[in-house]
Amino acid sequence: NMLKKILLIIVIAASVIKPQTQYSPINSMPGSFSRSGFGARGMGMGNPLSEVKDGNLVSYYNPALSAFQEGNVFQTSYSFLSLDRTLSFINFTRKFEFKKDSDSKQVKSVAGISSGFILAGVSNIDLRDNEGEIFDNISTLETQFFISLSNRFSDKFALGIAFKFYYYKLYNNITSTALGMDAGALYSFNENLSLSLVISDLNSAYKWDTGSIYGQNGNTTVNKFPLLKKIGIAYKFTNPKLIAAIELESSNAKTNYLRSGIEYNIYQDFFIRSGIDRFNLSNTENPVRPSFGFSYFYKMKSIKFGIDYAFVIEPYSSNDQHIIGININF
Repeated sequence: NMLKKILLIIVIAASVIKPQTQYSPINSMPGSFSRSGFGARGMGMGNPLSEVKDGNLVSYYNPALSAFQEGNVFQTSYSFLSLDRTLSFINFTRKFEFKKDSDSKQVKSVAGISSGFILAGVSNIDLRDNEGEIFDNISTLETQFFISLSNRFSDKFALGIAFKFYYYKLYNNITSTALGMDAGALYSFNENLSLSLVISDLNSAYKWDTGSIYGQNGNTTVNKFPLLKKIGIAYKFTNPKLIAAIELESSNAKTNYLRSGIEYNIYQDFFIRSGIDRFNLSNTENPVRPSFGFSYFYKMKSIKFGIDYAFVIEPYSSNDQHIIGININF
């Protein structure tokens, strides 16, 4: 009996003393929908794309990337989510080459432009009275529109800047907007190895005013977005045709996320990819987000059509994410 009591005390003490998962303030900071990634390609690789300069590019990851885009590309993706949530993406990226003069074939400089739209929301939210009876059904809407410009100052170095506009419709007349900025750089050591530096959401903040509902009892609240700083490195192998990327993102919300991913051109216009997102070096007990996906492209005259798919394991959700995308290169 005494031995059983001792064992019981040890078990109880171990369960109490064991460190519990500590959650960063970033979980309650605004703009979480805009930090989940962009499209099937990026999310399928685990989102370490700020340093990847090949394939279809989007300045969401790094404003400097659009100057490396080959041709014009239009992308759109939709993410199937649980809990009545929606998430979709649209992007257009184009590169411009400026000649030294009208008769010269020598390129003076290369610039790029990229613009995109992220739409997120939650529907079928019950409104209940004091007795718990449902009397209405509402939804929320949150969007981000961004546009970026980049310039390649040489074959090795590019800089870019992006402006982001947020709009959030929370409830009836309760809405808010925010204007933020990203800045990024990309350095190519050679055709295979590249390095990136990015700062995201400078000055982004929602300002809320509940006076339209509560009158004099309402108040004004400012919610700042987390400031993100990223450094990444990517290497493009020639045989096999594979891209490997790794990225470290730190924030003022005490997170240090490590992301890594690979993309393998397994056969002609068929690509497979896999990655791991949000490995928190500051708290390794936080769950990561493994993912995988594929792309297939088909060329018709001067236009190349592509379809993307990604599967992302989503912790704390009844179902995981499925992202389907379409690409048009012209």
